[in-house]
Parts: sequence; structure tokens; C-alpha cells
Amino acid sequence: MQVCFQIQRQSSGSAPQLEQFLIEVDPRITILECLNHIKWEQDGSLAFRKNCRNTICGSCAIRINGRADLACKQTLQNELDLMAHAQRLTGTTATEKSLSECPKIEISPLQNFPVIKDLVVEMKSFWENLEQVDPFVSTASRAITDRESLQTPAARAKLNQVGNCILCGACYSECNAKAVSSDFVGPHALAKAYRVLADSRTEDAQERLQKMSADLSGVWGCTRCFNCNSACPMDVAPLDQITRIKTMALANPVNPELRAVRHREVMIDLVAESGWIDERQFGLRVLGNHFRDVKGLMGLIPLGLRMLWRRKFPFTFHPSEGTPVFQSLIRALRRQK
Repeated sequence: MQVCFQIQRQSSGSAPQLEQFLIEVDPRITILECLNHIKWEQDGSLAFRKNCRNTICGSCAIRINGRADLACKQTLQNELDLMAHAQRLTGTTATEKSLSECPKIEISPLQNFPVIKDLVVEMKSFWENLEQVDPFVSTASRAITDRESLQTPAARAKLNQVGNCILCGACYSECNAKAVSSDFVGPHALAKAYRVLADSRTEDAQERLQKMSADLSGVWGCTRCFNCNSACPMDVAPLDQITRIKTMALANPVNPELRAVRHREVMIDLVAESGWIDERQFGLRVLGNHFRDVKGLMGLIPLGLRMLWRRKFPFTFHPSEGTPVFQSLIRALRRQK
């Protein structure tokens, strides 16, 4: 079948532009094989990374139709099926016939990385962020000894999911928090950080936990958008690992005055009080820190004025009828801590 590939081409420092390539291929082949076809038969200057061709090395991570994925994992047929499904969901008028005649697939480099050339990105910041969490077991067993450092099967099983990470950069590419904050270490680093925390051989877990929860560069910088979980080709679920670190950190927060920590505590307190979250109290307690954060309070004024202007400011609040049930559940959970 004929497929039209629209590939984002650019060199370092230049503006990107789309270039189209029409190829005749079997729909059962992978996107990586399609790129090989274009490079070998149409344009040898096309630049992209590849290595194992078997979803092991992570080298071929790119964006396919606006989402990060491994080019060697996604087949052309799978992509066509996704496109058809998206058309049905959005009610697009394009017919199945027009889709089968010459579907267009857009290929672009990963986001949140500087582009070197075409689909090849500079990953220096990616590795530097990973280094910040020191993703190695810190224990005396790292030294050469006369015996092994043994683990039980149950202890080892805790590492299986996070151990599947191949550091392809897909989660980093789709991370909204990384897009707005260069200080945030990224979901890949925090997933690796949890892998070390969960390892029974780690001897400095508390120090690591404090470092990762001290400010917005660590777990509290995560916006919980779920993009990393959706993008991960190996089902590592970075957001799940970040959430586990947050749960550990909330048991004894390093910085209780951090707004992200206060956000969660206030949310639970308001639900315990009324069954719902009173938005008026939520803003004052989280941003205003009970009227102690003047800058935070000032930041609420423009929002409050816009809400008043549009008649959306809630002057009254009606507690939930099921408040006693919520309160009993929260009390029971707090007793289990």
C-alpha cells in the first residue's frame, strides 16, 4: 500500500519544516522499517537513531502522529488502526477508502530535547537529570566482598516493573512539568529513584527520600498529567512510581510548608470536614497558607475578580449528604498510618 510520511526536518538552530515522502510498503512492517526505506531509497540524508530493532535499547524513540513511541515497536498497520479509531471518535468525515488510499503519518523528534538533526535529539540534560537521583544501590555490598548480597524473591519482585525501563526518553518527551520547568528531574529519573528506594539492599533510603521531596525539582514538581504513563512503551508507569514516593514522603514531610505538600493535606482536611472540597477555603489555605503567605494571597485576587465578573464565584457551599461516611473512612485510614 501507499503511505505518505510527513517528516519534520531540521538542523540545530534552524526552523523545522515538514517534508513528504510517498512510499509503497507492506502494512505489517514497523515504522522503523519505513524510515529505513525512505533513507535507503529516497533520501540518504535523513537522520534518526536505531540499534537493536527489538524494543530493547530505546534508541529509536520518536513522535508518531503527535505521541512518543518506539519506531521499532509500532507497526504501520497498528498506526493505521489508531488513525481510523481516532477518526471515528472525532467524527471526522474522511472515509475508510480515502484513509486506505494514501494515509498521512507525521513523524517528529522527541519533545523537551534540543534537536541535533531531523529526528536525532541531544540527550545531555536527560542523562544529567538521571544522575541527580544517583540511580544506583548505595550499600556496602557495592564493594567487592567474599559473599553475594542476597534478596528474597518477594523483595526482588518489587523491582520488576521499574526495572523494565530502557531509558528511551518517551516519558521525558511528553512530560508537561519538564516542559515548563528545567529544574524538574523528569519522570524517568524519579521512576529509577523509586527502584532504588524499593530495593531492600539500599542503606540510605531516608536520605534519598528527603532529597527527592525537598522541593519542586523532585516528586512535588510532577503535575500528575498521566502523559508519562501513556507514553511509556515498557509499562513502567512512571507516574505510579512518583505517587509511591509521594506517599512515602507525606508520612514524614521534609518541608511541610511546601505548597505541593500543603495542597494534599488541605484537600484531605476539606473532604473530611464537608465531604467535598470548598474551593474558597482551598485557595485560601493552599495559596494563602492560612493568610500567612501574602504573595500567594495577592495571586488569588485576579482570579477572584474574574470569577466575580463572570458570576462564577461560589458565595455559598453545601456540604455533601454523605459527609459522615467520608469522615469515617478518612479517620479509619489515618488510624492505619
